[in-house]
Amino acid sequence: MNQPEFKGQNAGEEPLDPATLRVQTKLKRLLAGSSLVMFAGFIAVFAAIFYKINSSDNSLSADTIASTISLGGSVEVQQVSLEDGRLVLLVEEAGVQSIVYADPSSGSILGRTRFLNR
Repeated sequence: MNQPEFKGQNAGEEPLDPATLRVQTKLKRLLAGSSLVMFAGFIAVFAAIFYKINSSDNSLSADTIASTISLGGSVEVQQVSLEDGRLVLLVEEAGVQSIVYADPSSGSILGRTRFLNR
């Protein structure tokens, strides 16, 4: 390990000429620059994911949801989901299925789509 003639190059190798050294330094700069750009891209992607997770739309709370929604007679609710700020209910009434759209804050019925068997 104690080799006084060792100066960063392997023994027997000739030193690089100036043109090759310039190309080598340019490549090192390009590698460093592209690595920084890639690192900044990763930070931007993770920041966007973190922002999206923490800024979820919590506009509906217990105070803004209607306590009752009147659907009529003998209606059986089979499934409920919240889509685009509207309650979407899959209901069955007298053997006919339909989709009922309701406003979650007021409880009013916005529309109804019936499925008819033909």
